[in-house]
Amino acid sequence: MEADVPGTVLKRERTRDAVLELIESRSPGDAIPSERALCSLLDVSRPTVRAAVDELVAAGLLVREHGRGMFVAPAKITQELVAGDRALTVPQAAGAWSSRLLEFTTLQAGARVGRKLRMSPAAEIVYVARLRLVDGAPMAIEHLHIRAELVPGLSAQELESGDLYEHLRTTHGVHVHEAVQAIEPTVVTRAEAKLLDVPELSPALLFERLTSDTAGRPVEYVHSLYRGDRYRIVSRLALGPAAEVAPDREGHHPGIPPGDFAHGDAITSSTRGDIQAGA
Repeated sequence: MEADVPGTVLKRERTRDAVLELIESRSPGDAIPSERALCSLLDVSRPTVRAAVDELVAAGLLVREHGRGMFVAPAKITQELVAGDRALTVPQAAGAWSSRLLEFTTLQAGARVGRKLRMSPAAEIVYVARLRLVDGAPMAIEHLHIRAELVPGLSAQELESGDLYEHLRTTHGVHVHEAVQAIEPTVVTRAEAKLLDVPELSPALLFERLTSDTAGRPVEYVHSLYRGDRYRIVSRLALGPAAEVAPDREGHHPGIPPGDFAHGDAITSSTRGDIQAGA
């Protein structure tokens, strides 16, 4: 087998780097040479080229189209996490974000959500499911669970206009203060794959987020599924003091409805890869 030949791993790595250089020199949607052409161009075997290409397809950098060839994949949406002096701020993610409402209803919290929101399983919550899109392409599925007692009369239109936290602030005097968020890898189910327009069992990022008010009372629990082939997280760590910069108050934050924290409430976000669902 080729994998047993000395130097094979290095050869595949160099082949991957060469194909990656081709990708980076082109724009999304541009074609790259066929596997046969790459074999000739790079002077390597077909299995070596295929292994490198398969890896880049799985990473969401290349797209294979049957009968047409290989093309540079759409650019990934990058979400940056920035560590400040006292909190981890979440700047705006790239692209034009929009939503499509999938479900909006009031129901009992149940045992798991009740534990997270520190309320009786029989108490009511507002449950919202929506598809998040970037430049018209599906990017994430968000599931919001909000204490119903805090949002009497909340409508789908109000939520989609980004006025949820404004409603809490002005109508009920509820000021959101802290958001604790966990991120971990997962795969999509058949139903999720259909909504996100990806193959079943495709890689994804699972966000779980619990928002509390200034009194420490849980207000909202959100879990969101983001496409692994189109979304990535970048952390910027502050290693020394710097001039204070006003936070960006527009744009999309993972798991946070548009317009949330629009009045400058502090956001504290912890990202831990080892947090399990239901923790």
